[in-house]
Amino acid sequence: MKKKSDMNMDNFSHSALPGQVRSALFGLAVGDALGVPVEFMSRSALKRDPVTDMNGFGTYGLPAGTWSDDSSLAFCLAEVLTEGFDMGKIARNFVNWKDKSYWTPRGSVFGIGMATNKAINRLKRGIKPELAGGSTEDSNGNGSLMRILPLLFHIKDKPLNERFELTRLVSSITHAHIHSIIACFYYLEFARLLIHPVDKFEVYKTLKEEFIGNLESFGVNPETLVPLNKLLIDDIFTFNEEDIGSSGYVIETLEASTWCLMTTDSYDSSVLKAVNLGGDTDTTAAVTGGLAGLLYGYEQIPKHWIDALARKDDIEDLCRRLTTVF
Repeated sequence: MKKKSDMNMDNFSHSALPGQVRSALFGLAVGDALGVPVEFMSRSALKRDPVTDMNGFGTYGLPAGTWSDDSSLAFCLAEVLTEGFDMGKIARNFVNWKDKSYWTPRGSVFGIGMATNKAINRLKRGIKPELAGGSTEDSNGNGSLMRILPLLFHIKDKPLNERFELTRLVSSITHAHIHSIIACFYYLEFARLLIHPVDKFEVYKTLKEEFIGNLESFGVNPETLVPLNKLLIDDIFTFNEEDIGSSGYVIETLEASTWCLMTTDSYDSSVLKAVNLGGDTDTTAAVTGGLAGLLYGYEQIPKHWIDALARKDDIEDLCRRLTTVF
């Protein structure tokens, strides 16, 4: 277990270890694919008939291993990062995903979120990427959180304020409200501390001790952090399931994914717990799966789940190319 001094968010060593890109991206995509067939199902229905394995059809009538827009947009981001950071290219990839089915699992787009759809339409009209996302209180769906994880590998060694600014920019392409940005930043900071083998409770403790003060240090109003009280003031892992929401609201998704990670002890148990919360099952499991992949490693993701993924070889190639950059 790391000592507190070793776990400082800004001073911790973050050189990527071999396989971590693979662990993160496959962790995300597998969780996503597990959730797709039961998206929008209620928690009570899943209590009666829980998901225990990779299934197909269901909500969208698609074969097992089909991932959603969560993974598609994450892969669109990762694709750009294989050549460096470029907001214009990220935006173009998002447009090409919507209009030309770029980085879709089976050649067509399904389940696109309203806020993301509106933002991409703004991009097509020539709005700057960082100004395209909705910035009102009701623009806090989980559409930027679900795709933000590949940015980790670009920002992991940068100073705190630069990590936050780049997170703000990438989130704002579709979701520009401060709550969405902060949720993405918390998630990436958690993931950043998982890059090296470490106790997840120490990571959680470090975030509680440092996150609020770090954001305040460069001008974030502390009142904007109040919605994260379950994470930053309380201990999320002490809450009961009935206290954890699983809608498409970004804060609920962040809480649920962190709760699932903290209250389980393996990759498969964490993502299955996320799926069986019901509601926005694919995104909750994708966000959980990204962290769980980093925590437990690629080898702990059930092989038959990986083998079932659509475009598995293309994802593998993307991981290889992204790894060579970082």
